[in-house]
Amino acid sequence: MSAPSTSHKSSYTEPPLWSIGIAVVIILVAPLVLYSLAPTGPLREGDTIFSDGQQRVQINKPTASPPFQPGDTCLLDPSSPLIILRTLNDEADSSIVAQVQGRPAIEWPFCPLHAEVLLNTHQIFQKPAVFSAVKEMLTKFSSRE
Repeated sequence: MSAPSTSHKSSYTEPPLWSIGIAVVIILVAPLVLYSLAPTGPLREGDTIFSDGQQRVQINKPTASPPFQPGDTCLLDPSSPLIILRTLNDEADSSIVAQVQGRPAIEWPFCPLHAEVLLNTHQIFQKPAVFSAVKEMLTKFSSRE
């Protein structure tokens, strides 16, 4: 006698990995997109700003070394981070006193670490370009072919 066939298959299936991958990408990319679309706010004391390209700025209060004097000039590296100490005017092109942050510059003419510098608002930007690294990578990739 033949036994009845028990071809009962399990209805359990694994979730597709592509849908999990898409969810992870959305979770990681959404904050970057929202940050890049957000407008910049007013300049306030304590905010971090960045130099717009290589900038020659005037030293307001020098550090102990190297021996700079107030009124001397030094160079800021492109996208060098600065912390706003105070703003001097409320006009559109006002002056800002900021403290140099980032990697220490030992040699002249670069600004020493923690030196107070005087610069204008057209010499800075408030937030770094999020997608600039991706753009540069795609440009390099497309230029090879």
